[in-house]
Amino acid sequence: MKSPTAQSAKNFFSAEGKATSVFRLFRNHFLTGLCIALSLLTLVPLFSIVVLVIQNGFPLLSANLFTQLPPAPGMDGGGFGNAILGTLVMVGISLAFSVPLGILAAIFVNEYAPVSWLAAAVRFVAKLLTGIPSIICGVFAFAAVVLTTHKFSALAGGIALAILILPTILLTAEQALLGVPYAFREASFGVGATPFQTIWRIVLPEAMPAIMTGVMLAVARAAGETAPVLFTALFSQNWIKGIMEPTASLSVLIYNFASLPYAYHIKLAWSASLVLVALVTVSNILAQVIFAPKHR
Repeated sequence: MKSPTAQSAKNFFSAEGKATSVFRLFRNHFLTGLCIALSLLTLVPLFSIVVLVIQNGFPLLSANLFTQLPPAPGMDGGGFGNAILGTLVMVGISLAFSVPLGILAAIFVNEYAPVSWLAAAVRFVAKLLTGIPSIICGVFAFAAVVLTTHKFSALAGGIALAILILPTILLTAEQALLGVPYAFREASFGVGATPFQTIWRIVLPEAMPAIMTGVMLAVARAAGETAPVLFTALFSQNWIKGIMEPTASLSVLIYNFASLPYAYHIKLAWSASLVLVALVTVSNILAQVIFAPKHR
């Protein structure tokens, strides 16, 4: 009686086995090519947007755009330096609130109480908040901050953006911590380290590149949001002098200028779009370079 291995070899080298192997090889190549083609197809809208923004925004690009204030309606010249500064301030405020809170919450739900009811509630609320429209965050910040302080401000805009990006940071930080092998924790405990020392010196440094990827995704979303900032920081034609006053931002400037019936303001909106894309891209690249995993 032939062994199963010998029978399988005989079937493989038979005509039917060869036809089956050729079909499987063809199917594998076909599906691989299909996946590559679909992946390239998804890049078409991205590249088309980038090319369109560069085409329309680059001709007006100059140093004046970064150092001057927006022009009055119907006037040429000027720039949007105050909007760039206001965007950086509000995104910075949002990160100052959301990054520590998001990372600490991720550490709690992953390291200290991963199966508790509180951890389950935090995960549920975070996933729920990721699907809430951004304008709801703006309305909440308007009611909680603007109506309390009786003024539109960069602080209110930063808080609205912090609420918006907090779930993204929390969920990505949790996944980053889950990606750290448990053997690292066991080795740390084995040499007498406390849970806090293990998290601070072993787990967090190992998960930091993935955490920063989530933070950069949050930055990209915060910098491009219009509705929450429009409800909370409003807009200003002047330079920002404090966080408790109306503040300009690139997203609101693009929204305002794109709707004006003046050719120069529309071109300025395209240039602002290009600058916004460039700021987000550069910040992502810098974060990846600075927090890249170190080879051991």
